[in-house]
Amino acid sequence: MAHPIVIVDYDPAWSGQFEVLRRRIAKALGNLVARIEHVGSTAVPGLAAKPIIDLDVLLASPDDMSEAVDRLASIGYVHQGDLGVPGREAFKEQSGGAQPRSHHLYVFTDSSGEFSRHLAFRDCLRANPQCAQAYEELKRALALRFTEDRVAYNEGKTRFVCEVLQQEFSKSIDEKR
Repeated sequence: MAHPIVIVDYDPAWSGQFEVLRRRIAKALGNLVARIEHVGSTAVPGLAAKPIIDLDVLLASPDDMSEAVDRLASIGYVHQGDLGVPGREAFKEQSGGAQPRSHHLYVFTDSSGEFSRHLAFRDCLRANPQCAQAYEELKRALALRFTEDRVAYNEGKTRFVCEVLQQEFSKSIDEKR
């Protein structure tokens, strides 16, 4: 791995960085876009994170993916496929690889799966400071333990994320009763 996992304190500039990226992507994709969302830890005020902005783009129509791939390529993005997550297509900005990635870009054709999960987890962290603090502590511990192993780091977060989403889902069902 070329770049170790580093967790840094929250940086208020992250929202501005997202906005710059959002405008660039929105301009390239135009009417293909239904929504562009800032997700991940950098989207949660006060939460320490890897300094990498996560952007989720929801297309207006599932039929627009091919055109979205072409338009994103025109501004320097390489389509990486779904990377094992059906319904989510990953894109990487072309670079020499010497610099760490500044952002992750994912494009979705459907809001019912991973896109909704990303929003639900982000919104839960924003609304629940205790949950956000627990997540930050977990990420810091995992980053120390798995500094050079992104797979293990991500797997270490997965259980927490799934538990939070399950609790939110159960709470939502209870509120509807």
